[in-house]
Amino acid sequence: MNASPSFSELTQQRAPVAHAVTVIGAGVIGLSIAIALRARGLSVVVLDREGPAAGASAGNAGAFAFTDILPLASPGILKKAPKWLLDPLGPLSVPPSYALKIAPWMYRFWRACSPARVAHSTAAQTALMDLSRAELEPFLAASGTLPMLRKDGNLQVYETEAEFQASLPGWQARAEHGIEFRHMDAAEMAGIQPGLAPRFIKGSFTPGWYSIADPKLYTLALADRFRAMGGVIEELEVTSLRANPEGVQIDRHHATGHVVIAAGAFSHRIARSLGEKIPLETERGYNTTLPPGALDLRTQITFGGHGFVVSNLSTGIRVGGAVELGGLDLPPNFKRSEAMLKKAKAFLPDLDTTGGTQWMGFRPSLPDSLPVIGHSRSSPRVTYAFGHGHLGLTQSAGTARLVADLVMGQKPLIDLTPFSPQRF
Repeated sequence: MNASPSFSELTQQRAPVAHAVTVIGAGVIGLSIAIALRARGLSVVVLDREGPAAGASAGNAGAFAFTDILPLASPGILKKAPKWLLDPLGPLSVPPSYALKIAPWMYRFWRACSPARVAHSTAAQTALMDLSRAELEPFLAASGTLPMLRKDGNLQVYETEAEFQASLPGWQARAEHGIEFRHMDAAEMAGIQPGLAPRFIKGSFTPGWYSIADPKLYTLALADRFRAMGGVIEELEVTSLRANPEGVQIDRHHATGHVVIAAGAFSHRIARSLGEKIPLETERGYNTTLPPGALDLRTQITFGGHGFVVSNLSTGIRVGGAVELGGLDLPPNFKRSEAMLKKAKAFLPDLDTTGGTQWMGFRPSLPDSLPVIGHSRSSPRVTYAFGHGHLGLTQSAGTARLVADLVMGQKPLIDLTPFSPQRF
C-alpha cells in the first residue's frame, strides 16, 4: 500500500477526456468521493435531497475509529441483544410497529454472526480501515481540513470484571492486526480522564483513535472545497435511475455518463429502481450536544455496556449512540436521548447537562456490517458506495479512493469482493 500514489499525487492525474459523473448524496461519503473524482479531472455534480451535511454526517460522534475492526454482527452482540431488547430505551431497540418489517434483515444479521463469517468480515473491515487510515491525512491536507484533525484517543470503560473479561477476545483480535492499546485500572484511567464514577473499575485506552473537530463543520468544509474545485452541488431528491449504453438517466432531470450512489440510508431505494434489492436498514442514532465547557473531557469515552459515547467537539460535548432499528418513516423518540444523557450524568458526575440540543439521524447499515462498494449489476456506469453504518466518517477517505479508481477503470488497492453489492 505504501508504494501506491498518494491523494496529492493523484490530483496530478487527469482524465484524458471530459467525463461527467453525478454523485447522489452530499454527506461525508458522497462529498469525499466527489472531491476525489474532481481531483482526477472529471466533471462532477453532486445531488442531494437536502444539501450538504443534512444527515448522519452532521450528528455523528466525530470519530475516525480505525481500530474498530470488529463487525457489529458478532456472537458477542447476540449474547447482549436479548437483555438490551427488553429495555425500550436501552442500547438496542426495535419499535413493535417495525418488528415484522425488519425480521428478514435480522435473520441475515443473525447468520452473519457465525464465527466463520465474523472472521471474514473482520479481515475485510481491517483492509478497508488500513486503507482509510493511509488515505486520511493526505486527503485532509489536500482538502484544506487537516487542522480539524485531533488525536486524543478513546477510552472504553467497564463496570465489572466479567464485562472486562468478555471484551478480551475483541482486544485479542485487534492485537493480531497490530492495533495498539493498553488495559488499565481505575487509578490509571483517572490519569487520562478525571471524574469517572467509581463504578468503572477497568478500562482500555486506544491512542490511535482519531477524531474531527466537528463532523458537520468538516462536511460543510468539504462542500466548500468541492465547489472551489469547480464542482456543482444541487438540491434534488433522486428517486430512480435508468442505465443505457450511452449513460444514465436520473429521473427526468439529468443524463450523465456515470452515477455514484452514496445517499446513505436512502440509497437502497434508488438501487431498487435498477432492479437490485440490497438489504439496507436504518440504525436510528440519537444524541444530545451540550455547550462547550460542559465537561473537562480529554478523550472520547465509550460506555460499551450501555451503547453510547461521550465526545469532545469544537462545538460542544456530544452524548450519543445506541441503535434503534426503526426505518426511515417513524417519528423520533427523543426519550432515548434523554436516557443516555441521564446515564452520562451518573457516569460523569461533573457533567453539566443543561442547554443541550437533541438530534436523531439515520445510519445506513447492512446485515454483515460491511458497506457495498462496487458497480451495479445493471450497468458498470453505476457505482454503489453506501451502508457504512457507524463508520461513514472513518471510512470516507478510503471509500473515496476506491470509488475514484473504479470510475477511472483502475484496479482498486484492496480486494472488493467482500464489499460486492451482489453478495446478498
